[in-house]
Amino acid sequence: MVRRVLVVDDDAMVLRGVAKVLSRAGYEVLTAVDVASALEYAEAAPIDAALVDYQLARESGMAVLSTLRQVQPRCVRILITGRSDSAVFVEAVNQGEVAKVLQKPFDGEKLLEGLDEAFHRAAFMIEVARTSGDEAAERDRQAVDEAIRPDLFAMALQPLYDMRTGTPRIFAYECLMRPKHGVLSSPYALLSAAERHERILDLGTLVLRVAGQILEQLPSVADGLPRLFVNLHPQQLADPQRLARDLSALRQPHRVTLEITEQASATRLDRWEESMKVIADGGYGTAVDDLGSGYSSLSILADLQPQFIKLDMSLVRNVHREPRKQRLVQLMTAFGEATGSLVVGEGVECEEEMQTLLDSGVPILQGFHFARPSEHYVPASRPALR
Repeated sequence: MVRRVLVVDDDAMVLRGVAKVLSRAGYEVLTAVDVASALEYAEAAPIDAALVDYQLARESGMAVLSTLRQVQPRCVRILITGRSDSAVFVEAVNQGEVAKVLQKPFDGEKLLEGLDEAFHRAAFMIEVARTSGDEAAERDRQAVDEAIRPDLFAMALQPLYDMRTGTPRIFAYECLMRPKHGVLSSPYALLSAAERHERILDLGTLVLRVAGQILEQLPSVADGLPRLFVNLHPQQLADPQRLARDLSALRQPHRVTLEITEQASATRLDRWEESMKVIADGGYGTAVDDLGSGYSSLSILADLQPQFIKLDMSLVRNVHREPRKQRLVQLMTAFGEATGSLVVGEGVECEEEMQTLLDSGVPILQGFHFARPSEHYVPASRPALR
């Protein structure tokens, strides 16, 4: 599995240099120049390591490291800094934010050695925790039980805009988990804990039930009722009978699109074809999510034949500055036109990214440039989980 590394630095030259070294070493690299962009990555998908500059423009990289510690506790956090005073190091270590500090300037060899050392140290600490953490594991299980109670669970909605008419219009909303638990307070933290304790199917049941209630309450838009995009975990495709039962909560299937991530190959599951038949026979649409961020190859498009193809934000970020990304996006839009799929650009943050995607033929856009997710629904009822 390719490790994913987030690099956060507002110095474009440093950012490009670090990204080039890591990419050549076989890492998948995400880059960000500010706290907001970095945290958007952190909320969206697992990150194996983060290298964060101490001083960003008008912001502190410690904010990124602190949030990563909460939302992605398994992420190896590395502070990079040009400062030589010990206060930087003491602050980072005392707060438990970092596994290592790398001082600028550093060459490629030193960078890779430091990252490798940090990964080894993190693996050692995980093993120590595993062998002596029965009490911690029990607390972790209890936290999952609490977090998937409906009264501690909410969903936010982020709009998708159809740009084909020249004037942006709301085409759909994507449902995004917003846990209210004190510890498992981010989507990634809750998903990771649910996976550890084999509660993904219970969490999936709750997500679909809440999504069904949201669907009934969505207000109409200019040209009718909007669609609702809902994420499925790949494990949900392994149990077609339960999936069919859970999907019954979505009573308007023609308005529902089920997102299946490209990061984990759903097509390796024994019964995925039965599950896809359940989805198709039920009248639900499908989308391949995060295309370009995973490792399962483009064959997933042929296997799933989705109605929507969602480009990962790592392809969208700075697309206006990177011709190779532009060519890839253009190829995907051509593929979409040839197969009857609509391409969605996720994570659009600026006017330049938006215009480049439009020029490349992407018809539907989503991201902070248009609207941030807003909490829409906290269920009042408490449906029992099977």
